[in-house]
Amino acid sequence: MDRLDNTIRPYAWGSPTAIPQLLGVEPTGEPQAEMWMGAHPGAPSRTSRGPLVEVIEADPERELGARAVARFGPRLPFLLKLLAAGAPLSLQVHPDLEQARAGYADEERRGVPADAPHRNYKDANHKPELICALTEFDGLCGFRDPVQAAGLLDGLGVDSLKPYVDLLHAHPEDAALREVLTAVLTADPEEMAHTVAEATAACTRLGGAYAPYADIAHHYPGDPGVIAAMLLNHVRLQPGEALYLGAGIPHAYLNGLGVEIMANSDNVLRCGLTPKHVDVPELLRIVRFEPSDPGVLRPEASPDGEEVYETPTDEFRLSRFVLPEGSTTRDLTRATPQILLCTAGNVRAGEHELRPGQSVFVPAGEPAEITGAGTIFRATVVV
Repeated sequence: MDRLDNTIRPYAWGSPTAIPQLLGVEPTGEPQAEMWMGAHPGAPSRTSRGPLVEVIEADPERELGARAVARFGPRLPFLLKLLAAGAPLSLQVHPDLEQARAGYADEERRGVPADAPHRNYKDANHKPELICALTEFDGLCGFRDPVQAAGLLDGLGVDSLKPYVDLLHAHPEDAALREVLTAVLTADPEEMAHTVAEATAACTRLGGAYAPYADIAHHYPGDPGVIAAMLLNHVRLQPGEALYLGAGIPHAYLNGLGVEIMANSDNVLRCGLTPKHVDVPELLRIVRFEPSDPGVLRPEASPDGEEVYETPTDEFRLSRFVLPEGSTTRDLTRATPQILLCTAGNVRAGEHELRPGQSVFVPAGEPAEITGAGTIFRATVVV
């Protein structure tokens, strides 16, 4: 079992206080957006044996187990994060595995540089993800019913939004959503900026259901993503609740602290709320234009006290243990690799005392006992 020393990424949207508060350290004054736990080459966790990515590369079967290597290859298939949003992230969508492989192969064949700002596919993997709230957490997830979206836009009283309102009443629903998102993202930038400004003023005045969009517009004035965001479901998670984001589902995190887990990929197609490249034709090919409920997940408890967040993805499995004062030792040994993250209290994992924000990597089959009083999240795979 290896204690992990993890990198904190200072993205501009990050909260300057949420992660330091969890870790019990003084804020630096700079945004601290994500703490990465895993073997992603961009910021691998460090261990006493070296960077985790190199530890795994040296002996994949010992670290990951034969079944995980046979199923996912010789790399850790997931990336675990603490995510602290102090401002909205970009409105985005992820490809499925077939789309990712085809898109990556195409850009490689065309010689698009890996670091080019217009590159869409950084790897050939899909990126399903799960976010579990540690604090109250706001996000956008999946399309609203088009008639509900029409009502929200119509309630702003902005004349230039009327054509979108009319389109959203058309049938079939998927075509209506596609046509409106396309129109929003391809509109004349100057005209759209004026529309967004009017919509922002109305959202600010009306408050209530419009308040999240007023806040988004405050961070991204004039961005067409402000209107696109109003096509999506707004959801507020309470601590312990989670969202699963599958392929093709447009989403954005707005505010809050959570534990995020994802397949080990960096493939993102952006829809707005960003100064970065937006490839509208490719985006429209990837997005699933269907209304959906956000599908808030609550953990399912097993007899041994493990609370599992069930998803259809095998590259990761997230669960938690809430250990009361005086609880007995729990044996977490598995034939698959694990990362254990403490988010509350003080928990002993093997030889390591873990405080909030501290984590360990447990190689496949290695003994993993925890005791103490607190909360431990467990990240592993399904094989």
